[in-house]
This record gives sequence, C-alpha cells and structure tokens, in this order.
Amino acid sequence: MNLTSLTALSPIDGRYAEKTYGLRKIFSEYGLIRYRVQVEARWLEALAAHPGIPEVPALSAEAVQRLNVIADQIEVEDAHRVKAIEATTNHDVKAVEYYLKEKIANSEELSAIKEFIHFACTSEDINNLAYALMLRDARSQVLLPALDKLIGSLSTLARRYAEQPMLARTHGQPASPTTLGKEMAVFAQRLKRQRQQLAEVSILGKINGAVGNYNAHMAAYPEVDWAQFGGDFVRSLGLEPSPATTQIEPHDFIAEYFHALMRANTILIDFCAIHGHLTEKLPISRWQRDLTDSTVLRNLGVGVAHTVVAFQAMDKGIGKLTADAYRMGRDLDDNWEVLGEAIQTVMRRHGLPEPYEQLKRLTRGQKLGREAIRAFVQELALPEADKQRLLEMTPASYIGNASEQAKALK
Repeated sequence: MNLTSLTALSPIDGRYAEKTYGLRKIFSEYGLIRYRVQVEARWLEALAAHPGIPEVPALSAEAVQRLNVIADQIEVEDAHRVKAIEATTNHDVKAVEYYLKEKIANSEELSAIKEFIHFACTSEDINNLAYALMLRDARSQVLLPALDKLIGSLSTLARRYAEQPMLARTHGQPASPTTLGKEMAVFAQRLKRQRQQLAEVSILGKINGAVGNYNAHMAAYPEVDWAQFGGDFVRSLGLEPSPATTQIEPHDFIAEYFHALMRANTILIDFCAIHGHLTEKLPISRWQRDLTDSTVLRNLGVGVAHTVVAFQAMDKGIGKLTADAYRMGRDLDDNWEVLGEAIQTVMRRHGLPEPYEQLKRLTRGQKLGREAIRAFVQELALPEADKQRLLEMTPASYIGNASEQAKALK
C-alpha cells in the first residue's frame, strides 16, 4: 500500500499534512541529510581557512562557491543518492561523506583534499550539529512565528473587550466581576513569557571528537588550538559551543527547549480546556481559581523532601568512591585498537590512500595489541617525527585535552 494522506499511520503526514508542511524540510529524513551535508561541507571549508592546517590550502572563490552550492542546494533527489550509498556502506553519516566526495570529483582543487572531509570527526560530531540546526530553524521559522501569531490574536481580543464586563468565578461560585479583555490579557502575557524563554534557549553543539577531548585532532595537528577552532566553527553555524561533552552533546538544551514549549502548551490547554494531566495541573485553573490546586500544593514538600534525601544519599555515596587505577590501566592496555582513530587522522593529514578503509580492515571485529599497532605504523609512509609520535602513543596517553578541561573546571 503506497503512502498517501489516507494511508499514513501518523495524522501529521495524513489529515494534518498541509498544516505541518513547513516542518518537512526541517525534520524529515531528507532534512537530516541536508543538515549533515551542510555541516560536512562547512567543516571542510573551515579547515581550508585555518593557517595551521597547510595540507588543506585556502580555497579559491570558485571552490568556495561550489561547496556553497552543494551545501545549500541539496534536493530530495540528492538525498536519494545518499540513501543509495548508505545501502552499501550501512552507515548513514559515512554515506554523506562518500556523497560529498562524489560531488567534488570533477573539481581538481577540492578532490585534492577529499580525505579531509569528515576530518577528525565522529558521527556524533555531525549528527549533534545537524539536529541542533533543525531545532534552531524550527524555532525561528515555525514555532516562534506561530506563537507570535497566537499572542497577537489573544492581544487583539484583550484590546477589543477591554471594557466588556463579565462575572468572574472562584471555587466554582460567582465572584468579583472582571472584563473579558483582562482575562484574555492574562493568557497573552503568560504566553509571551514562555515564548521569550523558548527564544532564549541556547542551541548548543560540539565537534570535539569521539570522547569530547579533541583526541584525533590533536594527534594530527598538536600545534592547533582545537578548542578555540572548534568553538569558532560551532558559532559560525549560528550555534553555541557546548562547554564540555562526552561523545555526545549532553542534550540538556533540548530538554530546556521542549520544556519551554511544554509550558506554552500547558497555558494553551488552560485556555481551551477544563482538565489537564495531574503533572501539568498547577499552571492550570478553571476561571479565577478552582480548589484542586489546594490539594496539589500540599504535596510540594513531599517532592522536595525526596529530592533532598536523594541529594544527601548521592553525596554520601560519592564520598565513598575511590578510583581503581590498576583496573582502569588494564582496561586501557587491553584496547590498543582505540589508537586507530589517531593513526587514521595522521594518515589523512599526509595524504595516505584510504586511511579509513585501511584502519577498518585492521581493527574491525578483532582486538589488537601493542605490537600489531606498532607494526602497522612502522609500515606507513609518514614523516619520521609523526611516525615516532604515533609509535610512542599509548591508550593511556591518547587523551587529547581532557586533563586541561578538568583543571579548568570552575
């Protein structure tokens, strides 16, 4: 059965398809691919603009224009090509990398630096930025305009009926009169506040590698200030750098984003309906007030008490923790294959063929010890200084700027 508005499982793509049309380009699979392509293309462009990465020379105006076209004019047909590549690679982000290599194949200037596409990146570096761009654009292009329109409508009602008296009710009983306009103004003002809070949520992103320490970046170019460069790149996308991450951006800002939106929705439920879910109860009251809030408010201390008990228990538990350095050291020494990322990145710097594919064949599906890694490095046609640096590297020393980040913690 083919997908149509009548056969869609979700009403978003069925009954309400026309009403949600503006979100398709943002949140669809095509949208995700589009944002991934943009991030990858902009990253290559940023690398070329950095004077500390001489293997990626500054791009000509023609090359920049070509990258701009690739990044900004990707169509659904292009996304189909990415999906076709993914069917072979079985890796969605790697498919984007290969797609970009195809797109620049007939440009001698860009083809010469093709191995710097996705340079030092993990898939999450690309994905977190793509999703952040989705949320940024959804907010600016769809959500805020919709909220502004709704606030405008409520404000119009408030002005129109500013002097229209009406009987208020409290506890379900008649109470002091009010005006219809004033009651509309209450909702407009509440919604304005949540709209502003949604607008002020910082959209965060990161491009700091597999564990958030710029390990691969620093292995290839130890002289580059990657923290500054990475932060500047994230800002260039219209996002804010996430101050410290693991492999993933922690997603706290996404929670903030949707909580702000949830609060706006709660206000609107109050405007349209009598009842709401208990967890959304307190912001909602029928007319001026109903007595259900009294019962709910009496339980606020219960929740706070559980929180305090949890805080104290965690504090006590943390005080008992000690690090087992021996076991952590053994764990590192049992996993020399983690150096594959560093080796691949240095290979990319010096233009060695198929660095990703070579390391994949070496490390995929098997554990490698120190000698196997060293033997692989010894055979590489690398400058002696870089080769020696890789040979001296151990899993325990491959930590990027993790220590500096910890020491800089305020």
